[in-house]
Amino acid sequence: MGALLQLRSQLEARFDVPFDFRKTRENNQIATGIQDLDALTAGGIPRGTLTELAGPESSGRTALLIALLSQATRQGECCAWIDTDGMFDPASAAEAEADLDRLLWVNCGGNAEHALKATDLLIQAGGFGLVVLDLASTPEKIARRIPLASWFRLRHAAERTEAALVAAGLRINARSCSSLQIELQPARAVWRGKLLRGLRANAQSTVRFAVRNAAFTAVK
Repeated sequence: MGALLQLRSQLEARFDVPFDFRKTRENNQIATGIQDLDALTAGGIPRGTLTELAGPESSGRTALLIALLSQATRQGECCAWIDTDGMFDPASAAEAEADLDRLLWVNCGGNAEHALKATDLLIQAGGFGLVVLDLASTPEKIARRIPLASWFRLRHAAERTEAALVAAGLRINARSCSSLQIELQPARAVWRGKLLRGLRANAQSTVRFAVRNAAFTAVK
């Protein structure tokens, strides 16, 4: 408990705002700003639960996460990005108009265990509107070893603090622990003349076994 209070104090100093559980939110979701995706998810990524975002390379996964981060920080949310394998690109986030002053970026250097511990500590500390656990570059055999008990612990922490917790990976790993699952598949490249503008991707969301589909453009 002492370590958690110390962390909360350090976060308050970092962001210059009180860090504690916030029980009242203006919205129950954080929009991605991508119209087709927000329609697919009935408004965006839900708060207070675990969402899984899965897809191969070039499926629009990172673009969707950065769009979500941009929306959250511009709404004044403090956000955390737990970067398991050091793949986060601050320049791309800034280009998407994310407010990096409202972002805590944790580079775990390829250690999935450290990433899980960091995610747990930061959610428990409260105060974050959005927490991203990026396992996208983590080998599947490692991601699949994460026990369901760990996923349940993270989900319960998100419920208590009302954070929107998003775990990104190559495959769905938390399974029944996640309230919303979004699976992405690349469709085709979008060109402007000879320049690659983005990727047209297909998305499938699953909520309580109800499946919906949509397509969107992940702009580079």
